This record gives sequence, structure tokens and C-alpha cells, in this order.
Amino acid sequence: MRVGILTAGGDSPGLNAAIRGFGKCAIGAHGMELVGFRDGIRGLAENRTVPLDSSALSGILTIGGTLLGTSRDKVHRMVVDGQTRDMVPTIVENYEKDGLDALVMLGGGGTAKNALRLANAGLNVVTLPKTIDNDIAMTDTSFGFATALEIATDAIDRLHSTAHSHHRIILAEIMGHRAGWLALGAGVAGGADVILLPEIPYSIDRIVETIQARTERGSRFSVVAVAEGARSIKDAGEIQAAQAWIREADSSEGKAAAKRHLAQVEDSHRENTFQLARELESRTGLESRVTILGYVQRGGTPCAMDRLLATRLGSAGAQLVADGEFGVMVAARGEDTLAVPLTEVAGKTKLVPQDHSWVQAARQVGTGLGD
Repeated sequence: MRVGILTAGGDSPGLNAAIRGFGKCAIGAHGMELVGFRDGIRGLAENRTVPLDSSALSGILTIGGTLLGTSRDKVHRMVVDGQTRDMVPTIVENYEKDGLDALVMLGGGGTAKNALRLANAGLNVVTLPKTIDNDIAMTDTSFGFATALEIATDAIDRLHSTAHSHHRIILAEIMGHRAGWLALGAGVAGGADVILLPEIPYSIDRIVETIQARTERGSRFSVVAVAEGARSIKDAGEIQAAQAWIREADSSEGKAAAKRHLAQVEDSHRENTFQLARELESRTGLESRVTILGYVQRGGTPCAMDRLLATRLGSAGAQLVADGEFGVMVAARGEDTLAVPLTEVAGKTKLVPQDHSWVQAARQVGTGLGD
């Protein structure tokens, strides 16, 4: 068999480990020929390939990023020469021209939607779940999350020292636009005093109460873990109204207008963490500072758990290809793996349930959630 492989969407630790896990199993156990596509979906559309043999896979287990490169393109709406084009027919043509029997795509929610479109076009597709946000539906976890969680937790650990020394409020903005898994996990593990999540709109009054209660107990500092998508109750209401407009629009023009409105609303809240810091400083009298962790959460050597998960999912994916099982994502389920139909993954997001054990643990140890 001749199999193509690519990495798409945002980069994350563990991508190379997953390429290696799939490739070593595919080549060594099943005698497959492996072809890599450069820069994600764009490389697939432009048919930019690189052979991946055993020597190419050697030594990449501990390397961050992706040796293949990545991009955030959509198969049905790709900008080519300044024009938006449906590249699915071109990709199908390249797949056949390259003599592929299957295509393996490593990525998150957007990649699942791209993969489903290609599966519907007749390609044999398997995906592996990758994202530091841990928001992919139907899998317990995704590779990249454990490493990002370690990085974010380490940052909160370090911020405690300077917050305590200067009697400050320090807000650590952590990645997670729609789902707050990373901020929640790092906040609990790092002992943040307040954790703000997209799933739990916050009241500034409640945050102030939590910080003032700490001051009264003699703790004249606070560390606040803020998911980048966390919003106040008022702001969350505006965003939800804009999203409802999109769902209810009954024409393509109406949906386009609604999406532009949502983009404007979200753009108006992009400085949300800095605005929150200014308000907390004004209302508590404590100097407030913001640290945005940003892309540092995506980089560096994958931790042991991500290497293990990536190898498990990669090797399981190779077995699925060998067995001829396509149109699925390889999900982590306990200590096992499970083939989940892409129709159950694409377009869905795994959010933090308000009764999740991590949320309950945070509340029980006295962490404020802003509600």
C-alpha cells in the first residue's frame, strides 16, 4: 500500500512522534510506502510531496513542531492566486496521480471537517487527534495537550513567586478560545486563585470578592488563570446573540452578514484580559499585570505522556489502514484506542462540562471561577 500523511492546523508538541508512530508501524509491520505532504492541506492541493522512509523517521520522537510543516487551509475554500477555490477535485486528482491507497491527516477540529469532505469525495481517510486545547469530540484526549498543560502549569508556578513578592494580581492568559481545558487544568495544578473559562461566563464582582477575601486573610496577591476565550456575562451574552443570528439566518447573504457581525463582536473583546486587569486594579487597589503565554504553549519537546499517546494513536492508525477501515478518527479511550466515524467528530467541540471533576475539585479547594 502507498499512504500519504500530512499535519494540518496549529502546530503542537507530539506531531513528529505521531508521524513516527504511524510510519514505523506502517513500514515495519505492514510493508507500506509512506509519502509526506508539505505544509498541510496546501501541500496536498499543490502536490508537494516528500518520501518518508525509516531513516527520515529516525530521531524525530523528541522534536517539537512538525517536520512536514502545517497550514490552516480549508479544502473547499482555499485562497489560490488571490481567489477562493474549491480544491477538493484537485486533491482527488493528486491522490490518484500519486497512486495513494489512503491518506492520514493529523489535526484538530478543522482537520476533521476537511477529512470528512475528502472522505465524502471518495478518498480513504484516517485522522489522528491533535490539539493543545483538548477540545476534539469523541476522544479522551489529544496529543499536544499534556505538554501544553505542563508548560502552562510551570508558568503559573513561576508567576506565584513574583505575584507574592510584589503583592500583585497577575493574570496569566492561556490558550483556549472555545474550550477551557488548558486553563482549567493548569489553574488547578498550578494553584491559581481564580480560573476563568469560556464555558463559565464571569462576573467581575465575584472575582473582586474572591481577591478581597484573600486580602482579608492576609494574602495580598492573587494569580488568575484566564483562558483566552473567557468572557464576562455581558460579553458572553453579546457573542451568544451573534451566534444565534448565524444559526437562524435563512440565506447565504444573511449568514455572511451574521458572521461579519460575530467577528466584529469578538474583535471588540480581544483586549479582554488587559481590560479585566485594569478593572481589577481599580477595584482592589492591587497592582495588576498580564502575562500572555501565547505560542510558547505550542513549542518544545513533547512530554513523555504525549510521546506515548502519539505513538499509541499512530500505530493504531497504521493498523486501521492495513485493515481497510477508513472515514474514521483514531480516538483515545481509556488505555485503548477506538475508531470513531468522522461524522461523529467533524463540526463538534468537546467543552468543559460545568459538573466536570476538575471544576468540582477547583471549587472544593476554594478556587474562584468568577460565577
